[in-house]
Amino acid sequence: MTHLWHDLEPGPNPPDEMTVVVEIPRGSRNKYELDKETGLFRLDRVLYSAVHYPGDYGFFPQTYALDNDPLDALVMVTVPTFPGCAIDVRPLGLFRMKDRDEMDEKILCVPSADPLYDDYESIADVPAHFLREVEHFFTVYKDLEGARVHPMGWEDRESARTSIIDGVARYALKQKREEIERFSSTSPRAGLEL
Repeated sequence: MTHLWHDLEPGPNPPDEMTVVVEIPRGSRNKYELDKETGLFRLDRVLYSAVHYPGDYGFFPQTYALDNDPLDALVMVTVPTFPGCAIDVRPLGLFRMKDRDEMDEKILCVPSADPLYDDYESIADVPAHFLREVEHFFTVYKDLEGARVHPMGWEDRESARTSIIDGVARYALKQKREEIERFSSTSPRAGLEL
């Protein structure tokens, strides 16, 4: 079975053209998450607040964010897709926030295959009201859980590109470390001091 985090490439042309794996469709209150071990989607929880995701929410394959999860993405879509759908996207910018005192970044993207978004190249092309909706959603969606989220604002396409490059590099480094550890533990010389 294909593991959508580990087996898919990060995108056709990172960091400018990426692939997002959808976990949560636009309009949903169900928070689905990819189970890191099995690669299956699980219902993590239903949002406590009467709010819903303002776009398709998911992750970039073969990336790590600072929280040791895949790098988060929010895709502007006209019609919601479904958990497990892979969408080729163009990143426009990022929303930075602190979630339970951990830095958290949400990369805002548009689908490459939707002509409605052909002219969207940067965060400046996104309607201001949509940006306020996204910021409001991420500011309040955990309120009734007792968790505080502190918005830090929107950043441009270059910040999104940097975050993606760093996320791809963190994933590659972690994979290399795990490969070395596996090799070291199976080597006939493992445990021997040199």
